[in-house]
Amino acid sequence: MNSTKLTFPRAGFFRRLAAIVYDLLVATAIFMVAGIVSTVVVIVLLENKVLDKQGYTHSMDVISHSPLYANIIFGWSLLWVVGFFLWFWRNGGQTIGMRAWRLKLFSTSEQPFGYGRALLRLLSALGGIGTLFVLFDVKNKLSLQDRIAKTEMLYLSKEANHHAAWKDLQD
Repeated sequence: MNSTKLTFPRAGFFRRLAAIVYDLLVATAIFMVAGIVSTVVVIVLLENKVLDKQGYTHSMDVISHSPLYANIIFGWSLLWVVGFFLWFWRNGGQTIGMRAWRLKLFSTSEQPFGYGRALLRLLSALGGIGTLFVLFDVKNKLSLQDRIAKTEMLYLSKEANHHAAWKDLQD
């Protein structure tokens, strides 16, 4: 573990919550754009008879009545949201909301923080509910996802929050 990381305190609940709200707005936008794009692709495929309209006249009727198409669109959109968190956590340790609130994710394990641990962290966050553990763990300020994925969320100074300073903070 880099000794530079130890100079920053662990993030408290309300700062984490603010970053979650910020990231929720970004994740919602990503979900919506991915949903629109995938819906347009399915409509184009239906209208060009690449996919069967199953007896419906309008493509949107096919999509709204077909659990398969609806689940494909939903799953594709969800995959983009998951990708957003995994990519940002793995490549820089900060999502957009975390950067705005000067939070950065660090590994507390000797193993590198890869996509597998990032996915474990995302799943164990339980949609943000795991962050409530910080309220009860006053001493350590660790969330459920921190404990399970062996990470910690630190509150950076303004100077350390710039990309140029990150080379000194890498795990």
